[in-house]
Amino acid sequence: MVHMQANNIEQFRLRQQRISHRSELIRQLIRLSLFLCVGAVLALLATNQQARADSSDFSIFIEHLRRDALRQGVSRPVLDQVFESMTPDEHILALTQKQSEFSRPIWSYIDDATSAARIDTGRSKLQQWDQTLDKIERRYGVDPTIVVAIWGMESNFGANAGHISTIRALATLSFAQYRGDFFRKELLIALKILQHGDISPQAMQGSWAGAMGQTQFMPSAYQAFAVDFSHHGRRDIWTNVPDALASTANYLKAHGWRAGETWGYEVTLPETFRFGQTGQKSFRAWARQHVTRADGEPMPRHGTAALLLPTGRLGPAFLVTPNFNVIKTYNKSLSYALGVALLGDQIGRFGGLKHPWPRDQVQLSPEQVKEIQQKLQRLGFHIGDIDGKFGETLSHALSIYQARNGLVPDGYPTEQTLDIMRRSL
Repeated sequence: MVHMQANNIEQFRLRQQRISHRSELIRQLIRLSLFLCVGAVLALLATNQQARADSSDFSIFIEHLRRDALRQGVSRPVLDQVFESMTPDEHILALTQKQSEFSRPIWSYIDDATSAARIDTGRSKLQQWDQTLDKIERRYGVDPTIVVAIWGMESNFGANAGHISTIRALATLSFAQYRGDFFRKELLIALKILQHGDISPQAMQGSWAGAMGQTQFMPSAYQAFAVDFSHHGRRDIWTNVPDALASTANYLKAHGWRAGETWGYEVTLPETFRFGQTGQKSFRAWARQHVTRADGEPMPRHGTAALLLPTGRLGPAFLVTPNFNVIKTYNKSLSYALGVALLGDQIGRFGGLKHPWPRDQVQLSPEQVKEIQQKLQRLGFHIGDIDGKFGETLSHALSIYQARNGLVPDGYPTEQTLDIMRRSL
C-alpha cells in the first residue's frame, strides 16, 4: 500500500514536470513568435522606409534631369508626358550581370548565333529584301549578308526588338549610376529624339539597356546614323525595315567599313606555325608562312589581316580584316562579332566552320580571368578594365607573358597559365 502510494506520488510528480515542461515550451514558442513578428514588422518598416527613400531619391534625380533636358531644348509637355508617375524598374539591374556574349563559352554562343533556324530565316530575308539591300549596298558599300546578320543577331529579324520602355530603362540605369554617366547622356539624347517627333514615348521601346529598334541602336547611335531611307518623313528603325537596315549600313560605313572587302576567313595553320605573330600583315605574307584558307580557296592578292585565335591554338583560327573591327564597334564582344561574321557567311551560303571548337577545354570563370588581368596589370601590361572578359587586349598581353615564360604564346587564358602566375606573382 505504501509502495502504491509512493508510486502514485512519483507518477503525479512526473505529470507535473511534463506539464511544467510543456508550459515552458509554449512560453518559449510565444516569445519566439513575438520576436519573429516584431522582426518582420521592423523589416517591413525598414523596407517601406527604404522604398520611400528610393522613391524620393528617384524623384530628385528626375527633377535634376528635367532641368538639364529643358536647357537642351526638350519641352515641358514632352517631359511631363514621359516622367508622369515613373518609377525605377527593379528587374533591369539584375540583367546587367547576364550578358551571354561575355558569360558563355564562345562555341555555345556561336552555336546559337548560327542555328539552322536563324540561317534559314536569314536567307529568306535576304531574298525578300534583295532590291532594298542592293540599293543600300550601292549607297553605303556594306555587304548585305553582314547587314542581315546583324538584323538577325539583334532582334531575330525584327521579331524580338524588345518591349521595355527606353526612357524608363535608361532612367533606371542612370539613377543607379551603372557605367557612370553613360546612360544619363543616352537618356538626354533619347528625350531629344522624342522632342524631334521621330517616335512617340509609348512606341519608343527596346532592350533593358536602352537599345532600340530592329537593329538595336542606342539613342546616340540613332541620333548620329539613323536615316529615313524610305523617304516617309521620319527615321523609323522600329517598324520600317528599309530604315532599320539602311541605318545599320550607314553606321558601319561611318565606322570605316571597306567596300568590296570581306570580314575575314577561317584558316588552317601549319604544324610549324610560330604563335605570337598575330598582328596585321598582307594576305601574301600570311601565305608565305604557309597559312591557308580552310575552304581551300586561294588567299586574296590584296588587303591585310590579323590572326584571331578565339580559343587559342586548340580551336578554329581566322584571318580577320579591318572590317571585322568595324563589326566590333557595334558590340565590342569578340563572340558577338564572330557570330555576326559566321552567320553572314552562312546566310550568303559560304559554308560553316571546317575546324571544331575545343568543347572539352576548361573555360576560366570571370573571377579567374580578372585575376589574370590584375596580375598582368601589376607586371605593367596595358589591360584596360579589370572586368573578367576575354578580348583582344588581354590576348595580346597574355601572349607576351606566355612567350616570356616558356608557354605556347597563343594568348588564351588557361588554368596552366594562371597556376604559373600564382606561383611567380
